[in-house]
Parts: sequence; C-alpha cells; structure tokens
Amino acid sequence: QVQLVESGGGSVQAGGSLRLSCEASGYINSASTNYMAWFRQGPGKEREGVAAIDSAGRTVYADSVKGRFTISKDNAKNTMYLQMNSLTPDDTAMYHCRSTILRPISWTNAEQYTYRGRGTQVTVSS
Repeated sequence: QVQLVESGGGSVQAGGSLRLSCEASGYINSASTNYMAWFRQGPGKEREGVAAIDSAGRTVYADSVKGRFTISKDNAKNTMYLQMNSLTPDDTAMYHCRSTILRPISWTNAEQYTYRGRGTQVTVSS
C-alpha cells in the first residue's frame, strides 16, 4: 500500500506563492508513482485536475494555472511538488495529490488514480 502525504499549504495574500509537497511512503516501487497529479476543490466548486507529471517528467496543466504553477518530481525523495506563483483568491481550495501506475485515459479524471492523499488547504486572500 502506498501512502501520499501533502504539505505546504497555508494562507497567503493574492500575488503570493506557495510550494506544495506530496511525499509517497509505504510499499513503493517505481511504478506506484509512475503518473502523479494534483487536484483541488474550492468552496462550492467541483474537483478539478490542476497538473500532472509522468515518469519521464512530461507535464500537463489546467488552463487556469498555466504559466503560474509548476509541477515537478524528485524520484530520489519519492516526492512531487507544486510551485504556485501569482496566486489569486480563485486558487483557494483543498489540494490533494494522486498517483497511479498506468497513464490515465484522461488525466483530469480522479477516479483513474489508485492512491490519494488527504490534502492540504490553500487559502488566498485579496
């Protein structure tokens, strides 16, 4: 079983930055975290995929965060990151990470991931 634990959330003012981390532990093989992604769900909003990264380091982003957020991964530390810059109140949400062995048909479909963390809250004030 793989456990994912997020950290790095907090409260910032608009225009600020945060870096989220998602650390994998437990029974990990290289395939368990082949494909990883960040999701978020804001108050009164549907869950949405924010960004994803595959084992080769290829990335994909939601249009709403392109140019502001950067996803990355440190395989030696079994940790994925989300650098968030130029934050706006619309970015306020609970962020959580997911991972899976096989590349999802649709990376934004959270149900296609095997493992998920509990999340970390990000609050951006205007």
